[in-house]
Amino acid sequence: MDRKSNDPLHGITLKTILNHLLICYGWEGLAKRIHINCFHTDPSINSSLKFLRKTPWARTEVETLYRDYLNNKNCDNPSLLD
Repeated sequence: MDRKSNDPLHGITLKTILNHLLICYGWEGLAKRIHINCFHTDPSINSSLKFLRKTPWARTEVETLYRDYLNNKNCDNPSLLD
């Protein structure tokens, strides 16, 4: 029997989530929405992923923002949603 997950994050990597959010909001937009230093000071994908993997509360914030994005398609760069 095949079971489908109702979790929108099922099968999506943290890197994919971060990349989607970056396309939509950019580093500055992420820094405004989630107050963590890796988005404010010299941000990079690798340093952010390293921090998010070690810090459960920060990862939860990023995953929550991604779920909100999926539900509302609220994006700073709406031309990318087409």
